[in-house]
Formats: sequence, structure tokens, C-alpha cells
Amino acid sequence: MSRRFDDVMLGSIELFCAAAERGSFTAAAAALGLTPAAVSRSVARLEQRLGVQLFTRTTRQVALTEAGREYFAGCRDALGQLAEAERAVTGRQQRPSGKVRISLPTPYGHHRILPLLPRFRLQHPDVEVEAHVSNRNVDFTSEGFDLAVRSRTLPDSGLVARKLEDAALVVVAAPSYLRRHGTPKSPDDLARHDCIQFLLPRTGQPVTWLFQVEGETVEHTTTGGLQCAEDLLATVTLARHGGGLLQTYRFIVEDDLQRGTLKPVLERYAGCSRPMSLLHPAQRHVPLRVRVLIDFLVNEVARQAPSPVATARRASAR
Repeated sequence: MSRRFDDVMLGSIELFCAAAERGSFTAAAAALGLTPAAVSRSVARLEQRLGVQLFTRTTRQVALTEAGREYFAGCRDALGQLAEAERAVTGRQQRPSGKVRISLPTPYGHHRILPLLPRFRLQHPDVEVEAHVSNRNVDFTSEGFDLAVRSRTLPDSGLVARKLEDAALVVVAAPSYLRRHGTPKSPDDLARHDCIQFLLPRTGQPVTWLFQVEGETVEHTTTGGLQCAEDLLATVTLARHGGGLLQTYRFIVEDDLQRGTLKPVLERYAGCSRPMSLLHPAQRHVPLRVRVLIDFLVNEVARQAPSPVATARRASAR
């Protein structure tokens, strides 16, 4: 059988993946101890062999073409499988190593995931974690992400979701606001209150509020003079300073509730939640460094997060 891939070809694929992950021939060259010209020549040889353009090039940066994104997804998985096979036969398969890139939404990153990462590193010192904290949806293939935490599973059959938790929701307000405007007794009273709204990044529409009414989940559209986009934590800042009522994740405001800087309201109608999931691309081979981080986060979040039902029962007991 004739060889399909020689050492030069495999080396070109590795350099192509390095450039695709970093979005730059220069950055790939610096990481691998080569010159940018060497990386560029190697990618050009690969493009000539394939007969397609993998990158669009400008004087400042390179970007994957559609064909390049598809090729990168397959090559990255293949290289990962080769690395795992090598670790298996050399006895290193039980010691994960390498970098994991994870995308985290701002509030969940700060309150749930980031506090866990130092402990993960103690358990797996050879695994580097590169956390990107923002509220935008990332492209796993073109941006080289391994994992992302999201409250809504995207309509993409190429992603696998692992449930982290059902994050309990709570309606809160500052004592100063409640003194001025009174305390709502039912969700219908919200029409007479200022409700702080968070605008969804993709649609610009306010997030609907959720309540349990006679055992059913009911959505409420709210109104108010204060709206926030991009950063969910900004809505909490507004609520702390008397800006209005706010429905948010309980884990964000737990300390405020303990200190009394925010008060829970409409507790009779609590018990709703939104699912938080860990997403990764569907593939036969998930690298060991990614698997150990997935398992660690799923187990640790489950250990620290109370269920929405238990939270609602504690609230009704008060």
C-alpha cells in the first residue's frame, strides 16, 4: 500500500491547525519556534495539494475560508486522536495534558465556573485552561474552542450538551425601592412597577420573566424605564441602587439576600429556573484534557448548586 501522508504532509497539517487556532501565521510561528515565512510556505503547500484555499490573507491577519473551517474541524479531531493514541501506548493516557479553551457567560463564569478552576488545576497541573468570559456565542470551529457554557442550547446538531444545573430564578428589589413603591403580591402587579430588563444579545428583546402559578410555568412580559444589554451583572447593580424589580439567577444575588441589600419578592410564585449546560462539538474522540474538565465541572457544580424546587420550598417556608 502506498503512503498517503508523508512526514512533510503531517507537519503541514499541524502548522495549518496552529495558524487556524491563533488566527495568525506570526502567532503560530512564535508558538512553534519557526518563522512566519516557514508557516506560510507550509500552508501554501497544503493548499496546493488540496486544490482549495484554506485562508484568506491580508497584510495584518488571516481568516479561515469555509473550506478551511471544515478541514480544520476534521484535522483537529484527527490530531487529537493521534495524540491520545500516543499517550495510550506510552502509558501516559491517565495524565491529561494540553490546553482547553472554554467560553463562559459573564455571570455564570464569575459565580460558578471561575472559582472552581484553581482546584481543577491542582488536580490536573498539566492541563491549561484558557477562559474567555463574555456573553457572545462563539464559533467552535473557527475560533478553536473546546467547551462553552450556555443557558440555551443552540440549534446546532453538531453540539453535545451536558447539563450543569437548573439555575433557580428569584425576583428581588432594594429595600429603598420597596419603601417607595410597595411590594407586589402577584405577577399581575408587575404592570404597576418598574421592572429592570435584560435585552437578549441576538434579538434585542427583553428576557421574559417566569413564575410558577398553580403548578404551571407562566411567562410575563415586563416594562420599565431601565434596560441593560450585554452584561447581565449590570441589572443587579441597578437593582441594588433602587432601580426597580429584577428577576435574575439566585446564585448572583445570594450574598445580597443574606446581607439584606436586596429583598426577595413574589416568593409564592418561585420555583422556576433556566438550564445551564456545558456544550462541546460532537465527535467520536473527545480529548482526555477536555473530558476531565467536563467531568470535574459537572460534578462540582452539582455538588454546590441547590435544586430550584428546594430553593422554592425554603422560600415558602419563610
